[in-house]
Amino acid sequence: MLETKTKGIRLPKGLSAGRLSNWALAGALAMLATAGTVQAAAQTSKIGPAAPVTYDNKWEIFGGLNFQNFQAGQSLPKRMNLGGGEVLGTYWITPKLGLGAEWRGDWGTTPIMPNPYFNGRALVSLNGGLLGAQYRGPKNQYAALNYHAYFGASHGDFTHSTGHFPPQFLPTTGLYTNRTKPIAALGGSVDFNFKKNFAFRLSPDLILEHFGSETREFIGISGGVVWRIGKRQSR
Repeated sequence: MLETKTKGIRLPKGLSAGRLSNWALAGALAMLATAGTVQAAAQTSKIGPAAPVTYDNKWEIFGGLNFQNFQAGQSLPKRMNLGGGEVLGTYWITPKLGLGAEWRGDWGTTPIMPNPYFNGRALVSLNGGLLGAQYRGPKNQYAALNYHAYFGASHGDFTHSTGHFPPQFLPTTGLYTNRTKPIAALGGSVDFNFKKNFAFRLSPDLILEHFGSETREFIGISGGVVWRIGKRQSR
């Protein structure tokens, strides 16, 4: 057949139709071998779709920054802003229910009542430990919505700037005395997944505290990174 096709065509000296046929066959085999190598490399390559987010982790650690407002004295006319950090560890009992323990630390300055010793802004700090539960709501490959409720106690240090005051004059500042009181954080969070085991979390909260003679409500928000660890056993 190749002879018929090439009849009338002048081939270069030393190149016969049979040799041309052998070269064509060798070229075809080389192309097939190359295609097989590329396919095998593609199957073993690390480049490809990201691993699916399965939410089957046993543990979860969140760390980030937080912000909230607060009132550092029962009769102070103005609220203050606090900023700090938050660390939360969650143990997932089921795919939807987890038990959590967290630490929150916040610092900020507040205006105080006029007094003969100090008229600037006083430094205030809160350090709290809370326990509670987290419930995982709607979720997909890109994000998950969670709800939580944590209860515990927070220690307030209100004398960073006024510790040198004579004790009888401390009440003139309008600040609370140093004390440890109940606190709660009620809210939710949205986890934006950027890897199977890592996500960015944004978490608004309603903060309830009882440093004074009544329970007061404040608004807080935190943002940071979630790291999912381990694999929960299926039941």
